[in-house]
Amino acid sequence: MPVSAPPTGTVKRPPPIPRPAPVERAASPLIASLGPRPDAAGFWRSLPGGSTPVIEADPAGSADHAVVTFLWRGSAATRAVLVLPNKVADPRALERNLMDRVPGTDIWHWSVRMRRDWRATYTLCVDEGQGTAGLEGAEHAAWLRGQGRRDPLNPRSFPPRWGGEPVSVVELPGAPAQSDWLPRPGVPAGTVSTHTFASRVLGNERRVRAYAPPGEDHRDLPVLVLFDGEMWQPGLGVATLLDNLIADGRIPPLVALLPESLGSDARWAELTCNDGFVDFLADELLPWAAGRWPLTADPARTVLAGQSLGGLMAAHAAVRAPHRFGNALAQSGSFWWPNGPDAEWLTHAIATTEAARLPVRFHLSAGEQEWVLLPANRRLRDALQAHGHDIHYREFNGGHDYLCWRTELADGLVHLLGQH
Repeated sequence: MPVSAPPTGTVKRPPPIPRPAPVERAASPLIASLGPRPDAAGFWRSLPGGSTPVIEADPAGSADHAVVTFLWRGSAATRAVLVLPNKVADPRALERNLMDRVPGTDIWHWSVRMRRDWRATYTLCVDEGQGTAGLEGAEHAAWLRGQGRRDPLNPRSFPPRWGGEPVSVVELPGAPAQSDWLPRPGVPAGTVSTHTFASRVLGNERRVRAYAPPGEDHRDLPVLVLFDGEMWQPGLGVATLLDNLIADGRIPPLVALLPESLGSDARWAELTCNDGFVDFLADELLPWAAGRWPLTADPARTVLAGQSLGGLMAAHAAVRAPHRFGNALAQSGSFWWPNGPDAEWLTHAIATTEAARLPVRFHLSAGEQEWVLLPANRRLRDALQAHGHDIHYREFNGGHDYLCWRTELADGLVHLLGQH
């Protein structure tokens, strides 16, 4: 598909932040039951489920919604607690996410009404007296944002994107199952190897992890290229997912190539519709891999997958080189790029180019709480549909979150490769 060249010289520049939908605060039945003379010690001893957050029935009677109550056991020094679930906060009004304290107790609480299929990572940001004196309201909440920590009353945690301390997990009963990510006894395991790859096109060097399926009698294997490989393996253990999907017959045996990103700045430079990165994938990485494993050359069984900027690159590479990449799995793609006179460049290029329907299947998904990305994802969907392209699109109840992307990755691979 001949499209105009993307803008050059782009700097790291996220889009302006629009206002998200207001957080739907709720009254917690649990907190209301404490009455005028609360027994704080008894409250903590009898905490439902023994951990937080507490999931409560919707007082409005909706079976599809629940009240989620986050808690903090304060000390005499506690001045404020900010709750930050992924994308469930207005960055211009963070004070709306400040906990309230039950008067005369150490019970701090914040409740929100959410649909029962919601999941998210979150942190609690606590001022235990170390905050700057005199800060109040919005200024105090903005300072608190940098004090994030795990919820000590929640045993569930998740690794963060760029290292550091794990974050906490909230998951409602109706959230899509993630059992495919758990090791299963008796399932044959593939092998994961690590390689150092020097790119002549890009002029740099990176690690590339490779997953090869169990068994030896393979030929013409499908191939998955999954960006940000350092997060997916070993960070999230995508090899276990592939083992399970192959064992269940939901996808065929395949080889997965997981090139690492080279830090935030390089990621912005390489994944923002960089044609040089497309050439690296098509002319260097795939031929290199084909010399080591029996890979297909069929674009219909080749998948590019990425998240955020990686989703943008997956779609761009498929548009730029459909003869090599026949499937684009774009999760929470940064299709707003580059934010300027040429905002949503890829969508504009697709919408204004007269060309035959691309031989590419697009699988796009985005989170309902992603107020920055969601409108741009919908506009790309509409542009692809208007030109008759093969596209599957869905929105999940979550934010810009690897916790959600795990499920979306599994579903996307089954959709794109299952029929093969």
